[in-house]
Amino acid sequence: MEKEKYIQDLADIKDMMEKSSRFISLSGLSGVLAGTFALIGAYLAWGVLYKFDSYFTRTFVTYVPKTVLYQLILIGAGVLILSLAAGMFFTQRMAKKQGRQIWDDTTKRLLLHLFIPLVTGGLFLGILLFKGLIAIVSPGTLIFYGLALINASKYTIRDIQYLGISEIILGLVATYFIGYGLFFWAFGFGVLHIIYGIVMYFKYEKGQ
Repeated sequence: MEKEKYIQDLADIKDMMEKSSRFISLSGLSGVLAGTFALIGAYLAWGVLYKFDSYFTRTFVTYVPKTVLYQLILIGAGVLILSLAAGMFFTQRMAKKQGRQIWDDTTKRLLLHLFIPLVTGGLFLGILLFKGLIAIVSPGTLIFYGLALINASKYTIRDIQYLGISEIILGLVATYFIGYGLFFWAFGFGVLHIIYGIVMYFKYEKGQ
């Protein structure tokens, strides 16, 4: 009995240390909403591009007018803002249920490791975008986003690594199939996020 109690105490200590060193309040529902917003954004972007070039879905478009470019940036910004808002809302709600604080040293480390690849990728792809290298941007966002997830995974749920690896692979495939980047982007940020969010919800949230 004493041995079993000792093993249980060690398991409890390990669990406490794991929770204190990892951000575990990520919500699967926020992933589902982010994926939904991405699919809506991709549909709107496709409509903008298709009006510009009716052969967009079958050809390699290397140039778009600035008006079209600004519309695409606006759509992307809208998707990002809505996704972040949903993420903050559901993450705060989940943290409250767990009795945990959101903003601590673990969160700071998580965000630092997440945003270094994201900001670097954003600046790099922004330069390519305004230089007219449109076709590389969609694959690049998937690759840099995947790298960011993997880089931040050491400070949160390990499952996020699988999403990151999937995004990188999808981005590399999209680089090969130049001209179809929007469809790969929709699958990566839309479908994969929804699948990931559903898995996370049933694995960590349902029943809490």
